[in-house]
Amino acid sequence: MSFPTAGLRLIARIFTILAATLFLPPAMAAEWPAGVVTIINPYEPGGAVDIVARELARGLSEELGNDFIVENRGGAGGTIGAAKLAHAKPDGYTLMVHNLGLAISASLYDKLPYDSVRDLTPVAYLGTSSNVLIVNPAVAAKSVDDLLALAKAHPGAMNYGSAGVGSSSQIAMALFASTAGVKMAHIPYKGSGPAMIGLVSGQTQVMLQTTPAAIPLINSGQVRAIATSGTHRSPALPTVPTIAEAGLQGFEFAPWFGLFAPAQTPPAILDRLHRAVGKVLKDPALVARFAQLDLVVGPMSRAEFAKLYDDDVAKWAGTMKTLGMQPQ
Repeated sequence: MSFPTAGLRLIARIFTILAATLFLPPAMAAEWPAGVVTIINPYEPGGAVDIVARELARGLSEELGNDFIVENRGGAGGTIGAAKLAHAKPDGYTLMVHNLGLAISASLYDKLPYDSVRDLTPVAYLGTSSNVLIVNPAVAAKSVDDLLALAKAHPGAMNYGSAGVGSSSQIAMALFASTAGVKMAHIPYKGSGPAMIGLVSGQTQVMLQTTPAAIPLINSGQVRAIATSGTHRSPALPTVPTIAEAGLQGFEFAPWFGLFAPAQTPPAILDRLHRAVGKVLKDPALVARFAQLDLVVGPMSRAEFAKLYDDDVAKWAGTMKTLGMQPQ
């Protein structure tokens, strides 16, 4: 007898919840948090995940009266940090903020040191943000049409940077190039921050970066914004058209951000953490700060976020095949 992939994922989730319940030390949930909680940022400093992780850590420290700190564990498209989380003790003292790239990496890498569904537990959905198509000011393109004309005139000569192989910034540009029918060369970096430095310095010409990380460089004139990747214009960049609005119909890319814990973390701890995150995300100052960075927060239950994550793991496995991206 066989089960569809979605069924197997559901069975795996039920098993981990039951296992965590059976082996829960009686006082653990009541005492948590009684020490420093580490939130892993699986990318280098300076990117959108780093910004979100630090804002969340600050809010949780205030809400729970305990120290939450951010530890950068960048590299390999976010999988090094994810592996550290997967192998951490499931006691609520090691967490991770990640984005859509976590679901994408499940099918992009042939042999990960963890199982993307079995070893990781979605805790709280934090929000979603569009990406922004940005270019080095030396690039003679001020619109999507201009950029595509340059790319078509010189196939493979235009370079785009990303936060690493398997990162959402790489997948976004690969999807953009595929949808537009152009060839571009990929240059991976060890994180979003280094990738942005590469773009500013002229090592690369274009990037589809998360809006929160790109806005400071856009405002300073170090990069030029061409278009955004969502279905609607970004409230943080209201004068910048969407890629679809600019003429590339059918293109959309709006990555989510979320908080994760190791599998078998006691449900009582996860529930308390989810409630605390919910309160933090209602703070008007935090909502305003995130809105300025084009991160739109929204409520979602633990079950809803788990379904979103599982669905995206399956969805992007199909997309990787469509893009012709083989497991690394």
